Amino acid sequence: MTRRSSASITKLCAALGAAFAAFAMAGMAQAADTTRVIVSFKPGSAAAAAARAAITNAGGRVKLEILGGGAVAVEVPSRMVATLRRHAGVAAVDADARRYPMAALATPTEAPYRKGQLLPYGIPMVQADQLPNGDKFAANRKLCIIDSGYDNQHDDLKGNDVSGEFDSGTGWWYTDEVGHGSHVAGTIAGINNLNTGVVGVNPTRKLKLHIVKVFGADGWAYSSTLANAAKKCQAAGANIISMSLGGPLFNPFENRTFADLNKAGILLVAAAGNAGNNSTSYPAGYSSVVSVGALDIDRAKADLSQSNKDVELAAPGIGVLSTVPMGSGREAALRVADRSAELGTMDGSPVGSAKGELADFGLGTAVDTAVAGKLCVIARGEADFATKVKNCQDSGGIGAVVYNNEPGGFLGTLGGVATTIPSATASDTDGAAMLARIGRSASLDVKATNYAYYDGTSMATPHVAGVAALVWSYFPSCSNQQIRDVLNKTALDLGAAGRDNAFGFGLVQARDAYDALAARGCGN
Repeated sequence: MTRRSSASITKLCAALGAAFAAFAMAGMAQAADTTRVIVSFKPGSAAAAAARAAITNAGGRVKLEILGGGAVAVEVPSRMVATLRRHAGVAAVDADARRYPMAALATPTEAPYRKGQLLPYGIPMVQADQLPNGDKFAANRKLCIIDSGYDNQHDDLKGNDVSGEFDSGTGWWYTDEVGHGSHVAGTIAGINNLNTGVVGVNPTRKLKLHIVKVFGADGWAYSSTLANAAKKCQAAGANIISMSLGGPLFNPFENRTFADLNKAGILLVAAAGNAGNNSTSYPAGYSSVVSVGALDIDRAKADLSQSNKDVELAAPGIGVLSTVPMGSGREAALRVADRSAELGTMDGSPVGSAKGELADFGLGTAVDTAVAGKLCVIARGEADFATKVKNCQDSGGIGAVVYNNEPGGFLGTLGGVATTIPSATASDTDGAAMLARIGRSASLDVKATNYAYYDGTSMATPHVAGVAALVWSYFPSCSNQQIRDVLNKTALDLGAAGRDNAFGFGLVQARDAYDALAARGCGN
């Protein structure tokens, strides 16, 4: 993802794929001799008071007071967990697992917004633009986004009916240090303002939004934080909760919380996960939650999307263009006299322009002053991107482009290493074209934008949540379960006939769900 700081994206991307599981397994570890757990109290004030005293006596520290007063997240010496479980006032002690955003940078198909307002491909794919009165009735629904915040100064977000709150750990809801939450919000409710940016599933500023910020700059949260956030959504009157996040550890307290919210009439939607295997991610794995897998523009299952018995619906999740905090996006382009190319972004690159001769810098593994005053063309492989760009810079190079060593484009990150020269990535094809023009004058431009392409089940989730709000707004007397059922029954079947582990019931379809409810009513 494109971020305000390369450190943020490094931490966020570390939560994906194989590294994701490794980080999550360390979720309880605070120090060598302590662990973080959720302590649930037995009913009654006396039991709660006794349990709190036991936590203190065990050397524990309360980290989070969970809404409702029936539980707290605490950090305690590991050796005391068994003692707490046996206490008469304690109903349960559960590991407090980590939860992460489910997204990564995507390879752009075109530079964002050089042609005015664009319609992201996912909007027509889920039929969000096909309902007879658009989102005319969306004001009767409130959708709560649990994520990294919301850039309330963004041109495509600031006009929405949106509320939120302050959190002592993450700050105000209307800031977004990671960018993930703003991207999710743009898919749900990017404003149709004719000349700017994108449009979302509900684009006319009617849908009510509530933002609960659980991710700060470090890009992760605990399951206790998530459960507490969901309760805040309920307290704010949300009908739908969108959660583009997850982690591999089942949490009993979290499971109970979402089961209660489901019974209370709230539709819960979460990302299936980006590990690309058949493992289960939570909260998507709970039966009370709709698990959403990711598709590409051709309706094929995304390689990163998890496949398992919990996947219920699928939606666009690859190369999804949406809003990010103002100025935090990047676009890059290279121009030679007879050729121009849109490049992939290098997270952490400074904004800037460089003009000079193209120079072959090989693999970029060593300083070479022969490229001084030139643009380094560098092959991918052997060294990390930061090393390659830094070596170009230390050689006197004025800009760097790293081209792929396999077919296709890619996006890179400098991993928090500070550089002063603009840098970008290129496909193998564009790399070959640059090598054929070594010695020719070229210009590299890295510009700030307010939009970015992301990949992930994080991007699929808001399509489903937004469609649920849109369809439900036409039939507000339907229950959350009836809306869930009709979305499943009218989904476009993909893959094997019927429900399968890759696509669930299929691609969510707003118009088909509307038509079914209009013809047969709720529950039929």
